Amino acid sequence: MLGTFTIRMQRGFMILIAVLLNGVILLGIGAIFVFLNTGADRSSILHLDTEIESVYRPQIELIPHTNEGRPIGAAAGEKLIRDYLNAWYTRNEALRYNDPLLSRDYYTDSAYAKLKRIINLNRESEVSVHQTTLAHTISLDFYSEDGKLATLSDRNVEVYKQIWKKEGLQAESKDTSNYRVVLFLEDNSWRIRHMLRTASAPSGKTKNDYDSDILNIMAGVKGLNYYPQDQPWNMFGSDFDLKAIEADFVKIQEMGLNTIRIFIPYEEFGGPDVRSEHLGQLKLVMDAAETEGIKVLLTLFDFYGNYDMADWTLNFHHARLIVTALKEHPALLAWDIKNEPDLDFESRGKNRVLAWLRELSAIVNTLDQEHPVTIGWSNTEAATLLNDEVDFVSFHYYGDADHFRIAYENLREAVLEKPILLQEYGLSSYSGIWNLFSGSQIEQAAYYNAIQDIVSELQIPFLFWTLYDFPDIPKKVVGRLPWRKIPQKNYGCFDDEGNPKES
Repeated sequence: MLGTFTIRMQRGFMILIAVLLNGVILLGIGAIFVFLNTGADRSSILHLDTEIESVYRPQIELIPHTNEGRPIGAAAGEKLIRDYLNAWYTRNEALRYNDPLLSRDYYTDSAYAKLKRIINLNRESEVSVHQTTLAHTISLDFYSEDGKLATLSDRNVEVYKQIWKKEGLQAESKDTSNYRVVLFLEDNSWRIRHMLRTASAPSGKTKNDYDSDILNIMAGVKGLNYYPQDQPWNMFGSDFDLKAIEADFVKIQEMGLNTIRIFIPYEEFGGPDVRSEHLGQLKLVMDAAETEGIKVLLTLFDFYGNYDMADWTLNFHHARLIVTALKEHPALLAWDIKNEPDLDFESRGKNRVLAWLRELSAIVNTLDQEHPVTIGWSNTEAATLLNDEVDFVSFHYYGDADHFRIAYENLREAVLEKPILLQEYGLSSYSGIWNLFSGSQIEQAAYYNAIQDIVSELQIPFLFWTLYDFPDIPKKVVGRLPWRKIPQKNYGCFDDEGNPKES
């Protein structure tokens, strides 16, 4: 009897636990439905009132203006601008996902109704509009006595837009316009009531308007792609070693070379919030190069591969900070937007990558009108892309030496008179199981001799890969596969003990 009673008690307890768990689950589901069907709109999930800069950071210029009405305080002015930018960001997201609720908090009823009609039409047509704004020039025109009404002028608003359907990208455009904007303060949020768009005046001069002799700048380039031997692909940060770098630059200068290419990793440098410590270290490297008479080709966005338009403003903010900080440094030769972006075509989409590159090239060209801009393509075929957006064409070559001349001549014919840089080339001296013991220092040296004969004959500016053999290759470079990772250690002109190799 006691055993039966115990079993019944255990069963009853288990049933009670199950009922309680089901109740909690049902209450949770009910709370979610209540949340989505009451005043808590989906846009509030984004927490944009406090975190707008973490997701959306276009270039903003605030114009001082003696506005009509009463003066606006600093805190009220900051909130007005923040809510206005929230309105743009949530509008972009609503158009992207065809969900008008994402923008509900930042538009009045009438303005929201107009946006909702547009999105409904897009949804019916199975169209998705991906857009972002890249720049705003904002001034306050009016602020009412009761603090409930404001009007803004937003000039030279750069809007980049892509139209997508199931079949893929249908069209893309970039528009620069002016806006007059009326906003009401409702429920402690500024909401757009009306936006009047007008055409923008043509922009001022760009680099293409200036007499810049790119041919002369590139003609004498002879150098290498550089990493310190003990910190390959990890040049900056806590292990930064300026003395080792300075010693390397002396060695490079003694080799008769005059140019290096170095890389700025996007995430390591802080993304949109560029780390001042890393930027300071980069300036020290540039100073050391200048001391030895070495020019520096700076490659941006190393180890970055997203390209999504939702992150464009963050990426572009990063580029603006780097370019503005270094554009007047005497060691700077040129800007390289991205290393081998064509390798991301398959995973990220060719059109998406090209659009990102095109806009970044334009931004860097605008910020720095003295130094040329290029893109580091992985081969001669890809190097014909975006020819009009760069000042000189850069390509990498790791193929057979016997095929180099024809590959270069085909590229030369495709890009006409545009200057060309052989930005990377080389051969690993590794000999082991992963290449059937076929490599050697002698073979590496023969490869360099064959390429250099053509480079000298055709007067091709060049940067080879690289100064040192490396004791270790981070997995982020070529992955974990040993037949890719191990040969990568042996591309240097000096072995891992610092001794000169045949090359």
